[in-house]
Amino acid sequence: MIRITALSLTALLICAGLGCAHAQSVGSSYTSSAPKDCRPVGKPSELDGSTTRVCPGKDGLMVLIAEDDLREIVSVGRNHKQAAKEPAANVWFAPFNSSENTVEWRSSDAKPFAIIQRWHIADNGDPDKQGRPNTKAMLVVTRLPPGPVCHVAYVDAIANPTANELARKAADDFARGFTCGKDQVKVIGAPGRAVELATMR
Repeated sequence: MIRITALSLTALLICAGLGCAHAQSVGSSYTSSAPKDCRPVGKPSELDGSTTRVCPGKDGLMVLIAEDDLREIVSVGRNHKQAAKEPAANVWFAPFNSSENTVEWRSSDAKPFAIIQRWHIADNGDPDKQGRPNTKAMLVVTRLPPGPVCHVAYVDAIANPTANELARKAADDFARGFTCGKDQVKVIGAPGRAVELATMR
C-alpha cells in the first residue's frame, strides 16, 4: 500500500512538473453560418438590403451574422439579443467585407472558448478587369463566454502559409485570458494586405 502511494505521488509530481496535471483535450469542430442553415431575424431592410440571421453553434451558443452596406459583423451569444450586445457586434471593418460560412470552434474538454472564421476584405487598390475590388483573406479569432465576446487576433491568410495553425494557436494561447476593451487585438504571424485593410481607420 505504501509502495503504491509512493509511486502515485511520484507520478503526480512528475506530471505536475511537466504541466500535465492541467492537461486538457483541446480541438476543433465546425458549424455552418450559411443562410440556408440559419434563421433570419426580422425582414431585410427595403432601404439598404441589410439582413440579420442567427445560426446554431456549439454548447447552446448562437452565431449572429448581420450585413449592412456590404459589411458584416459576427457575434456570439445564447440568443440573438445577447449576441447583439457583445463588443464583437460593434466591430466594423472599413472596406467592404464578408465572412465565410464555416465557423471553427476551438474547445477545451468540449467547452468552446473561441471561434475562427475566414473573412474577405475588399481591396480598392487592387481592382479586377471589371473595376471591382479584389478581396484579401484574413482569419479572425473571437473569444467566447464566459465574459464578453470580442476579436482577439487577426492572421493574414495570404502572408502566412500556415494561417490556420497560427489562428488555432492564437485562440488556444490568448482567447481565454483576453480582456475585451483593454487588450489590443493581436496580429499573428507576418502582416499582410488583408490585416492592413482590416485595421484601417
